[in-house]
Amino acid sequence: MGVKRSLQSGGTLLGFLAQILMILSTATNYWIRHPGGHSGLWQECQDGTCSNIPCQTMLAVTGACMVLAAGSGIVGLVMGLRILCQEGDSRGQTTSGIFFLYGLLLLIALTGYTVKNAWKNDVFFSWSYFSGWLALPFSILAGFCFLLADMIVQSTDAISGFPVCL
Repeated sequence: MGVKRSLQSGGTLLGFLAQILMILSTATNYWIRHPGGHSGLWQECQDGTCSNIPCQTMLAVTGACMVLAAGSGIVGLVMGLRILCQEGDSRGQTTSGIFFLYGLLLLIALTGYTVKNAWKNDVFFSWSYFSGWLALPFSILAGFCFLLADMIVQSTDAISGFPVCL
């Protein structure tokens, strides 16, 4: 397996890990812990009883960005798998761009949530929140893997036109 194939496989694996972490982060209610309970993007739990959180602008933006990131992550994974399965079809730049968009959406969501909750007393960020932050570098690294693999494909195509063997 060549460098190009290794980068494409690595990008797909990193994208898959980012997607698992991001879905886990979005679906669970442990973004912050506070005395007597915990809360996430959708529900707040006090003393074992969970209820829906009333609509708040920053929380809605965070949730929307996380859902859009999930969608772009799925599209990126499908495109990455297509690149792996079809040797001749190279859409590395597009796949790379989708993973970078995925990372940007995650960054917007997590930064907004951090700004909203960082100044509260007796509130501590929890594992769901941190798994979202962990998904961010995986998505960006997946984008770089596909970008580098595409650069290798383009440079190989450019060199193949030369009459001299290099």
